[in-house]
Amino acid sequence: MQPNATPKPMLLFFDDERESAYRLAQAACLQHRAIERHRFPDGELKLRLPEALPSRVVILRTLNDPNEKLLELLLVAQTARTLGARHVTLVAPYLAYMRQDIAFHPGEAISQRIVGKFLASLFDAVVTVDPHLHRVSTLQEAIPVPNANAIVLSGAPLLADLIAARRTQPLLVGPDEESAQWVALAASRHGFDYAVCRKVRHGDRAVEVALPKLAVQGRAVVLLDDVASTGHTVAQATRLLLAAGAASVDVAVTHALFAGDALQVMRDAGVQEVWSTDCIAHPSNAVSMATSIAQALDQITHNSNHEPH
Repeated sequence: MQPNATPKPMLLFFDDERESAYRLAQAACLQHRAIERHRFPDGELKLRLPEALPSRVVILRTLNDPNEKLLELLLVAQTARTLGARHVTLVAPYLAYMRQDIAFHPGEAISQRIVGKFLASLFDAVVTVDPHLHRVSTLQEAIPVPNANAIVLSGAPLLADLIAARRTQPLLVGPDEESAQWVALAASRHGFDYAVCRKVRHGDRAVEVALPKLAVQGRAVVLLDDVASTGHTVAQATRLLLAAGAASVDVAVTHALFAGDALQVMRDAGVQEVWSTDCIAHPSNAVSMATSIAQALDQITHNSNHEPH
């Protein structure tokens, strides 16, 4: 190591994310250690970190099924600082509680604001992928970490590369208006044609979808979005596309939440292939975000080395 060179951080992870941690550690050349986790009969958790930590620590925790994981982050981040960490970064490839950014009805908790401030109180930097933001323009507004170290990556370009390798002259379609930003980004990567459906939601599982005014006859269509949860929006769009003459319908998503029978709902509607990034571990994972996250960590290290003291 050269004089005054900043030592590499240590990556801490939980055992259920071991494979993702290994990919990230390899891409970023990080030392890595698992956090020991024990659940007592009454449900309480006991966590154990390595006894001595370097000054810089990265914690990997993707926040699907987030409620208990948020408690884990509270325990781990504060313990890391007592063990010598002075700069702690959260890598949360999937970031929960970002949807609710206003109170739609009196008395509702604005979870984005509350969880965002909670995470900002624990971490010096946050890295995530395609957060589901609506009325805020930047992640920094949602998670006000110091020195603007709230970094957003996207899975859309890498999914576009995969689609280009698997389908000839595909048509990318967003299942609703909110997907427009990701569909446009993916389409621009390879010059794909693209369009966006309109959606009216009547409940968590009750949606109406209207296809865009675009000829789909004989086209290989890929429905692309940041997240698929219940699968009902994708299923409706798939049935409409096939009825309109699409040759095939595949699905590409950044975050494979796929709650309950979502995957079967999509298959029953006629979806052929389902591709996702590894932000959430799932059999559909076809693209790794490890290299992109590693580059973001390098950026955070560079930024922190140039912060005023």
